[in-house]
Amino acid sequence: MFYISAASTISHQPTFQNAGFSGMIVPLAAESILISPDYKRFIEAGLLRRMSKILRMSVACSKDCLEQAGVEQPDAIVVGTGLGCLQDTEKFLNHSITIEGLLPPTSFIQSTHNTMAGQISLSIGNHGYNMTHTQNSLSFEHALQDAMLLLTEGENDILAGAADEYIEILTEISCHLNVYPRSPLTSAASFFLLSSKEKSGTLAQIKDVATFGLVNSIPDTILALLAENETNADALDLVLFAGNISNDLTIAGVDPDKSLDYKNLSGIYPTASAFALHYAVDRMQQDKSIRNVLICNALIKSNLGLTLLQAIEA
Repeated sequence: MFYISAASTISHQPTFQNAGFSGMIVPLAAESILISPDYKRFIEAGLLRRMSKILRMSVACSKDCLEQAGVEQPDAIVVGTGLGCLQDTEKFLNHSITIEGLLPPTSFIQSTHNTMAGQISLSIGNHGYNMTHTQNSLSFEHALQDAMLLLTEGENDILAGAADEYIEILTEISCHLNVYPRSPLTSAASFFLLSSKEKSGTLAQIKDVATFGLVNSIPDTILALLAENETNADALDLVLFAGNISNDLTIAGVDPDKSLDYKNLSGIYPTASAFALHYAVDRMQQDKSIRNVLICNALIKSNLGLTLLQAIEA
């Protein structure tokens, strides 16, 4: 069992440094925009000008997490991202088409998926373990699993999070593929400080994180995970889900009145389950009757990510 000491999210909702946001947000409108904080508080002006949207979000959330927890240096930095630094990737590809001769290297260097973890490390002067996980819609869950393994091995504080960004070509691509998402495509970053021990101000505890590929039966998989953690569907006070799995949750015994499709709040991006985790933690802080929360990430239905949370008082 591991503990969440701090959480920070920048999204299309008023989530950043806004405890209690879960009680005031409403489903996103199609025209929603990213709500950006004053990044100058977290990033030097010279660096800020050279950072893309996803890097700004990641660095600001990371530093906010460390400030909340009163931790100067984490023992490791672990990041999950589905699509990586799209803005810089697009810029690099455009340069390769329009510029003759040698290309400027900056866009290429900043287009790689591990740029976020590296930039966070440089920003805080961290020399510890630094890793990026890219497993499509399960990228954040794999980052959590990596962080939990590190805590099991004796580390004390791990900075773990996820980020993805929207660029306009994603809408064009989705139309060409005849994919018309019901929720808007969005950008966001969510970071958490995970600790091996409970501290003063600890927000919640993670009981388990599991990922499954080519799932045959979602209800059976959910029930098996709950059984492994000596609980059942009746004990769940809140179930956050993504994907067309409402019937699967009902078959597993989940009360429909206790389930919520978090895509309506976060929008769609590969690592939106990180938003769901922060939302769940905030709900637990505001409503002490919520003690057990299950996050079911079936954004891609054949790939299932399950995260089981428990309130500190439970």
